[in-house]
Amino acid sequence: MKKFNTMAAALLASVAFAGAAYAECEVTLRSSDTHPAGYPTVAAVEHMGALLKERSAGRICVEVFHSAQLGEEKDTIEQTKFGVIDFNRVSMGPFNNIIEETKVVSLPFIFRGTDHMHRVMDGPIGDEILAAFEPHGFVGLAYFDGGSRSFYNKQKPITSVDDLKGMKIRVMQSDVFVDMMSALGANATPMPYGEVYSGIQTGVIDGAENNWPSFESSGHYEVAGYYTLNEHLIVPEVLVMSKASYDKLSPEDQALVVQAAKDSIPVNRELWAAREKESEDKVRAAGVEVISDIDKTPFIEAMVPVYEKHAGTPKLQDLVTRIQATE
Repeated sequence: MKKFNTMAAALLASVAFAGAAYAECEVTLRSSDTHPAGYPTVAAVEHMGALLKERSAGRICVEVFHSAQLGEEKDTIEQTKFGVIDFNRVSMGPFNNIIEETKVVSLPFIFRGTDHMHRVMDGPIGDEILAAFEPHGFVGLAYFDGGSRSFYNKQKPITSVDDLKGMKIRVMQSDVFVDMMSALGANATPMPYGEVYSGIQTGVIDGAENNWPSFESSGHYEVAGYYTLNEHLIVPEVLVMSKASYDKLSPEDQALVVQAAKDSIPVNRELWAAREKESEDKVRAAGVEVISDIDKTPFIEAMVPVYEKHAGTPKLQDLVTRIQATE
C-alpha cells in the first residue's frame, strides 16, 4: 500500500505540472505505457486521444504518460484497477495471474504467425477474452501488436534448447513465462523491464527475451550481442480502461472511447511494421549476431508440460483448440 500511495502521489504531481495543457478539457483521462515516446503503442494511444478530443468537440482529452513515468506494469495495473490511472497499455503477461483467459494467448507457439494472431484476436475469441477483464475491474478495449519475442543474451549464440540450459533469463512476472523457461532448462528470473539493461550489464542475468523494437529501444542490444530468432511468443498487447473510470462516463462517451480505441488498432499495426524493420536494421548495423537458422521443433515439443499446466481446464483447453483451429 505504501508503494501504491507513493505512485499515486507521483501521478498527482505529474498531473499538476501538465494541468495547463489540458485546462480546456472537461475530462482529462490519464494513460500509462512503459515504452518511450514514439513507440508504436504510445503513438496509437495518442491517436486514440486525438480521435476522442475531436469526436467529443474538445471535451475529452487523453494525457499519455510514456517511459514508465507512472511505474512498471505490475504497479500501474493496480493503479488502473482503482481508477488512479484511467487507461493502461500493458503486455499480456502481467495479467496472466489475474485473468486466466490471458494465459492462453501467452502460451509459447500458440499462434502460427502474426497474421494468425490478428485473425484470432480480431474475431469472437478476442472479444471473449476482452470481456473477461471486466469482472476484475478493467474494460478491455483493444489489442496492439507486440511482435514476436525471441531470446537474446551476452554469452553465446543460442541455436538449440541445450544452449539455454543453466542460463539466467529475465522474464515478465508471469507463471507462464517462468514455466516456459524452466521447460527449456533455463533459470527464469522475473524482473521489472526497467532493470534488465543493468541486470545484463552486471551479470545478474545472462539475457532476456523480447521483440525487435523493445530490444533496440531499451538499448539492450548494447549489452547483449546475440539475438536468436526462435519467435517463441507472439503475444498481443492489450489496452484496458479502469472500470471505475469508465463507469463515470455517460453511455455516449463510453461509446466514443470504445470506438476510438478500435480505430487506433490499424495505426498501431502500420507503425509497428515500420518500427520493427527500423529496429532490426539498427541492431544488425550495431554488430549484434542474429541467429536465424534454427529448428523450432524441439522448442515447441518442450512446451507440452506448459500447456498441460496452464491450459489444463476444459475451458482453457477449448480456447486452445479454437485458436489452433482458426484459419
